[in-house]
Amino acid sequence: MSKPARFLFHYTVSHMKSVIIGTAGHIDHGKTTLVKALTGIDADRLEEEKRRGITIDLGFAHLELTAPSGERVRLGFIDVPGHERFVRNMLAGIGGIDLVLLVVAADESIKPQTREHFEICRLLSIRRGITVITKADLVDEDTLNVVRLEIEDFVRGSFLDSSRSPIIAVSSRSGAGLEQLKQEIARIAAEVPAGDTNAIFRLPIDRAFVMKGFGTVVTGTLIAGQIKEEEEVEIFPARRRARVRGIQVHGSAGGQAGAGQRTALNLAGVSLEDLARGMTITTPGVLQPAGRIDVELSLLKSVKPLKNRARVHLHAFSSEMIAEVMFQDRSELKPGETAFAQLRTESPLLLLPGDRAILRQFSPVVTIGGARVLDAFPLTRQKKEDRLALLKQLSGASPAEQLFARIARQGKDGLSTTAAIAETGINASALQSLLASLGRERKILAAGEQWLAAGALQQAQQSAVARLEQFHKANPLVAGISKEELRAKLKLSAVVFEAILGQLAQGKKIEAKGELVRLAGRGVELKDDETRAKEQIERAFAAAGLKVPLVKDVLAALPIDRARAQKLLTLLLRDRALVKLGDELVFHQSALNQLRGLMAKQKTASPKIDVSKFKELTGVSRKYAIPLLEYLDRERVTRRVGDERIIL
Repeated sequence: MSKPARFLFHYTVSHMKSVIIGTAGHIDHGKTTLVKALTGIDADRLEEEKRRGITIDLGFAHLELTAPSGERVRLGFIDVPGHERFVRNMLAGIGGIDLVLLVVAADESIKPQTREHFEICRLLSIRRGITVITKADLVDEDTLNVVRLEIEDFVRGSFLDSSRSPIIAVSSRSGAGLEQLKQEIARIAAEVPAGDTNAIFRLPIDRAFVMKGFGTVVTGTLIAGQIKEEEEVEIFPARRRARVRGIQVHGSAGGQAGAGQRTALNLAGVSLEDLARGMTITTPGVLQPAGRIDVELSLLKSVKPLKNRARVHLHAFSSEMIAEVMFQDRSELKPGETAFAQLRTESPLLLLPGDRAILRQFSPVVTIGGARVLDAFPLTRQKKEDRLALLKQLSGASPAEQLFARIARQGKDGLSTTAAIAETGINASALQSLLASLGRERKILAAGEQWLAAGALQQAQQSAVARLEQFHKANPLVAGISKEELRAKLKLSAVVFEAILGQLAQGKKIEAKGELVRLAGRGVELKDDETRAKEQIERAFAAAGLKVPLVKDVLAALPIDRARAQKLLTLLLRDRALVKLGDELVFHQSALNQLRGLMAKQKTASPKIDVSKFKELTGVSRKYAIPLLEYLDRERVTRRVGDERIIL
């Protein structure tokens, strides 16, 4: 970033493998000098750092080497501070590294910050590294051998165990050992898996500044996905959007950057005041921050027990904030133990399953443990035993099994594809592949836009059928229950409810007619006296023609109780045998059909008719004439124009 013009001239960055290397170790053990000896770049970029001779903030350098296979590897170095007061800055940079150089000075051997940095690397689950003994020219051979033995004992059983990870003595001043170190770096870097460029793009910000002539620039280690020039990005937790005007990778301009690369973005649409270390840049409209995060928490053996509800400093990638620890199954965590816990952060944090974090004691501030994110979207109302069972599943399951667990915990509500992406950080194409696999195994089924565990969907279907059985038993004279009433009883979302109805109808288990739902083949069940009463109602209105009796008088004459009589009337109205034209006016469909025929004949004589003429034509009083004419208007048999009707 030292030459602004680099943002003006762009060339395509080759698809060279990128590996991030972090230094770790005690203050003044020669980390920055070692990086300069390897790369030719002075990572101490601040005047204060040069004046005091220590690294205060993160420093960056880069180098290209050839692996034993002949493959070229681009290496990005993050030089982290060693002084205890600057460990928080060290944590901001070490979260995205692939390989660590643990630096131990030959004239001092292992010191306090050596131990703390080493523990942090272990807690972050860094799997590859090299132990470098610096200042080898300052001691004799015997002292060097003693230091080597101390280191072997210190790292035994860890990812830096000398049986699988080299210990190399170097002198940055004379250059002794540097070529061997470069060869080992190239060899191990070649073993680092390539970053997942198909994942959702995430770049934690570790620096933000203004470059004259270009504006706002941010840097960080691109931990997942890829970004291209002119793409829109979203900045969390501020939820601000910006456009990528330019990109640099390891100090070179290019049109895109991918996972595992040290990346600088020139952003348009945001100012420096909108940005800070700890924020995360990502694909817009996909991920969501959370204030409650379920984790697997491990405590160092050398610290005091951690009590439930303790406040800690949480470091995740470049962010730092206060969090409260809530254990799921205990009142405290003993040294060296691991347990499930929920971290409740002071402000929302953008983390995804698998991300690692470091916990430091609230006061005095020392590293006490680490956490692996299992779930960044825990359910707010969930029994403790259910949550523990879920976390155990998520802890050791495959991606497909984890996805199934997330779908299953939602029960009959299901999980949409959009929500699944936000919960897991898996991109759409990879997620669809997992969903398809679970679908083929019949573990999940689609319900509209939602995915439900097969068991939950079947249970919802069974509940719907059971509710309909109950309804028919309690309401034998009613043709069916309204969809909305049934949905409310089942407590289902509209999407899932409609999908379930469709599946049950396809399986010929239910019938849906308009807004009514009933069990397949389940019509109205009438007793003998109800059948006779129904026929009596219909005859009464059919015989009356257009001069219909009052409803209450017809129902009162029936040999059954008022409630059942009213249900029979409702049944006839639903089947359109009767048509209701007012509070007390009900007509038989045959009479209304005859009226339509009468109006057609009248049209041949005169296309216009008023109330008086209608009364004369039909022989009814005004009480019947007005509702009947309004009915004909609604049915588009007539159209009112002033005080007259035109017969259509």
